[in-house]
Amino acid sequence: MLEAETILQDRYQLKQKLGDNPARQTWLAIDSQLPDNPQVVIKLLAFGGQIQWENLKLFEREAQVLKQLNHPHIPKYRDYFCIDERSLWFALVENYIPGASLKELLNQNQRFTEKQVTKIAFDILNILLYLHQLNPPVLHRDIKPSNLIMGEDEQVYLVDFGAVQDSAAKEGRTFTVVGTYGYTPIEQFGGRAVPASDLYALGATLIHLLTGIAPADLPQKDFRIHFSDKVNISPGFVFWLEQLTDPSLERRFGSVNQTLEALANPSLGNQSNLRRQSFYLGAKVQRPDNTQVKINKSFSHLKIQIKALGEIQYPIFIFLALYLTTGVFFSFIAGLGSPILLIIIGLLFITPVTANTISYYFGNTKIDFNPESLEIKRKLFKITYLKHTEFIAHIQDIYVTYNGKQKGITIAFGPYLNHFVRRSFGRTLSEAELIWLAQEIRDWLELQKQREARH
Repeated sequence: MLEAETILQDRYQLKQKLGDNPARQTWLAIDSQLPDNPQVVIKLLAFGGQIQWENLKLFEREAQVLKQLNHPHIPKYRDYFCIDERSLWFALVENYIPGASLKELLNQNQRFTEKQVTKIAFDILNILLYLHQLNPPVLHRDIKPSNLIMGEDEQVYLVDFGAVQDSAAKEGRTFTVVGTYGYTPIEQFGGRAVPASDLYALGATLIHLLTGIAPADLPQKDFRIHFSDKVNISPGFVFWLEQLTDPSLERRFGSVNQTLEALANPSLGNQSNLRRQSFYLGAKVQRPDNTQVKINKSFSHLKIQIKALGEIQYPIFIFLALYLTTGVFFSFIAGLGSPILLIIIGLLFITPVTANTISYYFGNTKIDFNPESLEIKRKLFKITYLKHTEFIAHIQDIYVTYNGKQKGITIAFGPYLNHFVRRSFGRTLSEAELIWLAQEIRDWLELQKQREARH
């Protein structure tokens, strides 16, 4: 029986039991072989009885994965060994993170504000960004308040990798169901864990922090957590959490970068009648009739031209004429009789709003993709007045916005020093045209990925 002050491996002195499970013990200990005797955490698994081979495999996998990780907000691996003291114990030693788990803070009736939860979300997403970008990606599969430590430095740490899996695991093989009810998405119970599964668990955790109620105890309909009536947060943040915890993988955020982009830009949330749609490759959308868009594509390029509306409506014409006439009239009153000066003064009355109207009706947009980069050009009367070039590899999301006032296709690039760059086009297109064009772009980019993978 392990007790306080017991010394393991002639090195680790047990000080305080942190977990109360007889077969799975967690101890706070000191490492007597290092200067200053630093504190460490020792996780112990007793083999035999209720502990089966699958449990031992998970424990060993946790040690193997933790040994390979190097992130400031993940406890560092220190040692792994087994001891035989009446029963066989396997031990994993890792750094001790001083602080309290989010579960402990919830149990102390602490309630979290939207600002605090947003900061926690950014901390965890940055950890997941590291894990999911490894090769192969590492999936935690058990994100919940008890596995998140609020350190004394006010930073959030992700602990307990006992359910960890790398995404190279083969489909169709025997699997062990891991995760915690309420925080685990549907697909994970079927053995299909993907990066978006960790994002669901994060969303469920954040909802717990905001409501003070465990997700399993909140009302659900069609497997969707209903929480908005129990929180006082912005509509955009509600929409972000709803998409993060969508039971459907196709409608949930698909990557950490996509999630960060939406969190960093609340304007992308569900504001009044704004509709934001992220598109996934699926059923083919047909090319709309009488579209303004021309597409020329091959394996090496995708060229898109969005033609000007080219229709001068009488109200627009009258509007422009009034601006010019008003400018000429006031300059005449002021005694500026020069014809050239009259024209210049008149043109000065064409405000940015008017210029925007001109570009809306007479502007052309060209978007040229190649395997390395894309270029967006805007032309007015055959004169290029705006040009942007971005790298294909930096694309994080492509989405459509359509609500009458704010509409178009946006491509998000980054992250660049904790921010994203967004390039938008297609504001004169119908919703059907935008959806079709967004899918054409995604299809072409997907083909580029497949070609790159084959080579």
